[in-house]
Amino acid sequence: MNKPLKIAIAGLGTVGGGVVKGLQTHAKPLNDRAERRLEIEAVCERDETKKRSFDVKTWLNDIHAVAKSDADVVVELIGGEGGPALSLVEEALKAGKHVVTANKAMMARHGARLAALAEEKNLALKFEAAVAGGIPIVKALRENLTVSGVVAVRGILNGTCNYILTQMESTGRPFDDVLKDAQALGYAEADPTLDVGGGDTSHKLALLAGLAFGVAPDLDTMPVQGIAHIMPDDIAFAREFGFRIKLLGIAKKTPQGIDQRVQPAMVRAGTPLGDVDGVFNAVAVDTGAAGPFFFEGRGAGEAPTANAVIADIVDIARGNIGPAFGIPARLLIPLTPAPSGSASSAFYLRFQVLDVPGVLAEIAGHLAEWRVSIESMIQRGRAPGEAVSIVMITHETTHAAVARALETIAASDKVIAPPCMIPMEAR
Repeated sequence: MNKPLKIAIAGLGTVGGGVVKGLQTHAKPLNDRAERRLEIEAVCERDETKKRSFDVKTWLNDIHAVAKSDADVVVELIGGEGGPALSLVEEALKAGKHVVTANKAMMARHGARLAALAEEKNLALKFEAAVAGGIPIVKALRENLTVSGVVAVRGILNGTCNYILTQMESTGRPFDDVLKDAQALGYAEADPTLDVGGGDTSHKLALLAGLAFGVAPDLDTMPVQGIAHIMPDDIAFAREFGFRIKLLGIAKKTPQGIDQRVQPAMVRAGTPLGDVDGVFNAVAVDTGAAGPFFFEGRGAGEAPTANAVIADIVDIARGNIGPAFGIPARLLIPLTPAPSGSASSAFYLRFQVLDVPGVLAEIAGHLAEWRVSIESMIQRGRAPGEAVSIVMITHETTHAAVARALETIAASDKVIAPPCMIPMEAR
């Protein structure tokens, strides 16, 4: 057996603790797969006195010591786009150490530059755990699915949002109530903005787009919309039309550029993406002639994420280094975004209006002005003068055309709330 691979781990939260336990509990099979012993050289954590379910011999109290240690591999599990996490990764690579990270925000913002630094030093920079937890989508895109060329990637990439939408559907309760339950159960943070606002999904999508299309991850040109505006009525109407609402990260190759966006979308019930419930994640990859591929699993939590980290460590132990994004960092090209509003699909539209004569004709007229045609509609009347919902499904059209029509409609004195627009995917 080859000489041991020495590992230093920075951050002993849920995932870090899971990595230590995994390496210790499954040492024999992991060593056999790696064809060398995997040894924890040191860990770095602020609170060494906290009671833990595992033992570690060497504790370090600052990240600079981690980068200067005798470790061959540094595992960064601190988190955060910059700050200590970024400093540690840069220092570790400059010191000649391989890096494994679960840090999606850092990789989405700095991944191309860090990949170039790793390749310059002939080192591995691996981040399987940064996207969709235990689903091996990074490895699949980097090594297996790019032969025929990826056409599109669509994913449910945030378990918190998927749990909330699933619960809203099953209980009929509003977003705010279900969010409180998710926080009580530990599925949502005390400040859930990054999750429910779509930011977490955008980080993961930027990495998937980089892997799929050979572009540098790009957050700045990506439209991002969360789920806080979704109402129980939207979910109920979606069911009537045979759809479910999911927060999707979507990246597609178009003749005009890469269309990448994060948004709630209508997904047909009974399809693989449409049937993903609770805290699960899923990624659908369209490779054109080679066909569709679908991956589903737990997107977070100790065991799935720690498993992804350990898989990267074993890869390094076996000498599988390779470029972080599948191609050399110098060949990653800047992402050319598709023109804003050019994405086309059918759309779900909901208008909250006063139930008075002429309101439907007025809405239809404004839609017609922008060549938006209606495929189907639901209107349920109430007492005259009261608020009522008008719900429509359009024929395929562009996002820009619908948005402009809704701008005009929203100015009507008969429309009492901002119109809701949700694109329909995977019909």
